[in-house]
Amino acid sequence: MAISASDVVPFSQARANLSELAEQVKGGAEKIITKNGESYVALIDAGRLDYYHRLEHERIHLLLIDAADKGLDDVKAGRVKDARQAIQKIKRSRTA
Repeated sequence: MAISASDVVPFSQARANLSELAEQVKGGAEKIITKNGESYVALIDAGRLDYYHRLEHERIHLLLIDAADKGLDDVKAGRVKDARQAIQKIKRSRTA
């Protein structure tokens, strides 16, 4: 959904018209609230926020699956290191 100029609302105006803005958001709009001319917060429907959070969790799971798949490919190709040696090397580099 594209944000239009009418969806960008100064903080003072949002405070004065919160009920009206909330109704617009329930109708499908999203509002960007600005403070001192900069974007500050967004006003979106709670259901849409929940949907965004579910998408984010799904993306994280897909990234984890992809990382695990790459790791398995490394093991199959023999690109492995001893875990204890790798951890010691990391610890040494952090103290240096």
